[in-house]
Amino acid sequence: MMDILMYLFETYIHSDADLTIDQDELEDELLRAGFHQQEIYKALHWLEGLAALQQADGAKIATSSALSIRIYTPEEMLRIDVICRGFILFLEQVKVLTTETREMVIDRVMGLETQEFILDDLKWVILMVLFNVPGNESAYTQMEELLASSEQGVLH
Repeated sequence: MMDILMYLFETYIHSDADLTIDQDELEDELLRAGFHQQEIYKALHWLEGLAALQQADGAKIATSSALSIRIYTPEEMLRIDVICRGFILFLEQVKVLTTETREMVIDRVMGLETQEFILDDLKWVILMVLFNVPGNESAYTQMEELLASSEQGVLH
């Protein structure tokens, strides 16, 4: 499923391609690209969940003060390992993620139907969330810059 999400993000969103494609046409293209029908449905459902979070205007997402600490549920800790949780905390500390976007990221990570979830997958999810939430353009740019610098060995 992550492969489909990354493919869609790179092909349609990150490349400024035409975004007016309909769902049937998109499914056909993904099938031609070699993805399985069931995984395509899961990925499209995941994207619908992301859109629903953005449209909820924070109704489902609790805000917290700057002094609060996020406690992960046992289920979240099984999916989001300590390295990924540390990266989320780091992004909050450098103001790339707000409490609201952090919760959106965690929600979308938990919405993934995948057995294996690694830091690189988290980075993609964060980019997708930041891209899809209006008003986070500078955070999205900052996240891209962090990723570019980490690929060059600057970020530890």
